[in-house]
Amino acid sequence: MGIISGLMGNASQTNIEDVKKDYAKLLGQNEKVIQAYQWIRDLMIFTDYRLILVDIQGATGKKVNYHSIPYKNIRHFEVESAGHFDLDAELKIWVADMGSTPLVKTFSKDADVYRVQALLAQCIGR
Repeated sequence: MGIISGLMGNASQTNIEDVKKDYAKLLGQNEKVIQAYQWIRDLMIFTDYRLILVDIQGATGKKVNYHSIPYKNIRHFEVESAGHFDLDAELKIWVADMGSTPLVKTFSKDADVYRVQALLAQCIGR
């Protein structure tokens, strides 16, 4: 991930093997990491069962929030690709029982936002 992109709050694809190793304790038996995206410290992890949002908090990063969203609870999603002058792409996810306000994540122009959309479509359609 580029430093500038991270500082701007944009996610980039990250190494799946590192994520598998670092977050193995979060995964259920036979649960597999499909893809992961990283902001400076925070992560969005796609597994074959759920979406995990990792929010590392505070200056030391010792406090961590793990938000697990089963794919069946995702009602719909929207992906907006980056343009010529708009340097980032955006993902909005509407989750059941969270009201009408979506979760919003911003991705760098380098991240394949179409891959993110395909992953969500594949996982939700199971």
